[in-house]
Amino acid sequence: MTKKYLTRYGDNYVGELTEAEIRQDIEDGTLDAADRGQIPAMSQDEMDYLYEIITSPQKIVSVEPGKEVVVSFDAGTLKLPTRNGIPMDRLQAVITQERALASDSTELCHVDYSYKPIKPIISEERQAMEQIQLMTTIPVLYGAMPNLGLYTKPDGPCDNWAELLPAGKITEAMEAQEEAVEHAIKDIVFVASSMIESGADGINLDTVGASGDADVKASLEAVRILSKKYPTTGFEVGMAGEFNLGMHGELTFDGEVLAGMYPHKQVLMAQQAGVGIFGMAVNTNSSQSLAWNLARVVTFAKETAKVATIPVHANVGMGVGGIPLSIIPAADAVSRVDKALVEIAGLDGL
Repeated sequence: MTKKYLTRYGDNYVGELTEAEIRQDIEDGTLDAADRGQIPAMSQDEMDYLYEIITSPQKIVSVEPGKEVVVSFDAGTLKLPTRNGIPMDRLQAVITQERALASDSTELCHVDYSYKPIKPIISEERQAMEQIQLMTTIPVLYGAMPNLGLYTKPDGPCDNWAELLPAGKITEAMEAQEEAVEHAIKDIVFVASSMIESGADGINLDTVGASGDADVKASLEAVRILSKKYPTTGFEVGMAGEFNLGMHGELTFDGEVLAGMYPHKQVLMAQQAGVGIFGMAVNTNSSQSLAWNLARVVTFAKETAKVATIPVHANVGMGVGGIPLSIIPAADAVSRVDKALVEIAGLDGL
């Protein structure tokens, strides 16, 4: 009888696959990423090692001693009180992450996790940052999403390009996005400047590109302004997906068209803008196996780390980075993803 190995699928469900099926999924996954990104696939040795990681008999695996990496967070103060339902305020959440969970860094954020709605409550956010900085040692960043969708009518000043595009109003949709970019840049710079002056050790722009290439442009332009204004402050950018959606299609940064960029090209734009940590994201396919998803991620991550001159931290959360699409992903899958990204792809952090 052919031996089968317990493994996971992209929806977090357990399944059993044979050695031949796992090896085939690894090969298919790396070839898919190589084709989409026009980058090299994994070598045979790398695929063999990934197979060993996936089929390890231990429930939890880890990196070899000396290969540990640092961890950064998005939505830091939402993780314990909001996502896990633990009754604590944000200060308690940060202290818990530092003193109980031994986090390398963390992030202060608001439950309305976008830069635009932070403006009216900036005084309260500044006070919270000042208090947290007085009581902690680890780096505490301030984070939020650029979220260009918030600038569309009826809540924002711009026409909604998601309504204009289906109506065939291409020019109007492009102009609306360009207008939203300018509003977002001002808001990101205003909020980030206020938080840096209140003691923030860094600024995180999370889920960049969720509204398409205009979202990416606003983020990069804002970081360029901020990095020149605060040259000793660190800026982290975490992407929304593995390639930039061309909702506009013609927007550029330093002469390069942003639409369609995969992580190994996204990181080049990020470091030119002044980003200090790049959070690459690769989408998890919930119907494919862990082996297939992880092979894709490792392929993209390896090339991204190769071309980057700044640290690369893969987004390894619910539904990205090879992690199953589940609110609480299984630890066996998470640990295998982490080990592969560190030891095969050579990433600097997670």
